[in-house]
Amino acid sequence: MAPETLFDTTRRVSRSVQTLVGWIFWDPGAVRRYESLGLPGNAGYIAARCAPFAAAGFRSVSAAFGSISPVGIELTFQVLGTTERFWEFWNARNEAIAEGFAAHAPDCLDALARFEAPLTAVVNELPTVGRPFFASHLALPEINNPSLRGWHAVNAIREWRGDTHWNIVAGLGLSGSEASVLHNEWLGYDENWLSLSRGNTLESINAAWESLRERGLAQGDRLLPEGLMLRQEIEDKTDEISSVIWSLLGAEATKDFITTFEPACVSLLQRVDLTAGIRYQPASRARG
Repeated sequence: MAPETLFDTTRRVSRSVQTLVGWIFWDPGAVRRYESLGLPGNAGYIAARCAPFAAAGFRSVSAAFGSISPVGIELTFQVLGTTERFWEFWNARNEAIAEGFAAHAPDCLDALARFEAPLTAVVNELPTVGRPFFASHLALPEINNPSLRGWHAVNAIREWRGDTHWNIVAGLGLSGSEASVLHNEWLGYDENWLSLSRGNTLESINAAWESLRERGLAQGDRLLPEGLMLRQEIEDKTDEISSVIWSLLGAEATKDFITTFEPACVSLLQRVDLTAGIRYQPASRARG
């Protein structure tokens, strides 16, 4: 068997990064806290995730989130009103993260603390140009818990990859709705499932299909091979550019990261299956 390339390693480790962060999106401990602060779980997720960038306003957050319904983001801003309210959800999520890891993947707490310093060093070396959402995470409130600092370093890496992905999508002239349709079909999910799960309206989804047909990427409500190839190219380019993260961390430390966190991520993804469903968090799952 040929040795794993940096590209292959990047694709593999990106799933662990997504899982270490994403399980909290639907965790009952987080949802309960969001509800106590006045928002349902999906809006609480928006508030907690975008807190570092909230001062930029809902339009900027919508641009950064890409495929998530702008309507839901705007409503979240209308309900909360002030930037300070977003930090309440950020702090609530921190509480839920610590609680959830202790209950469902306790070994991750010491491991995240151990990786905090090297991952933070990588985060501070990553380029910020064209990645405003990632950059907003570089000046966070002080956190005394080293495990949480490690988690936030992983989260910053995830958001850097996310900004990179949306730069590629935008460079191809695709909208967030079109990107969701491409992704859903590439995954082989049920009709429009991914778009609907992110709060997009049928009107915006139908407009996305029409645009893809005009580009010669779809026929009816199915992607042509050209559409599937384009989505694969987006994924490949995202991983190619994101390989800089693991190059900065170094081969041995990256191997250690994979060995340390992959087993725990199996359990965390099973938790997502229970709290959200088996199609959620597709970036954590090997395609097909």
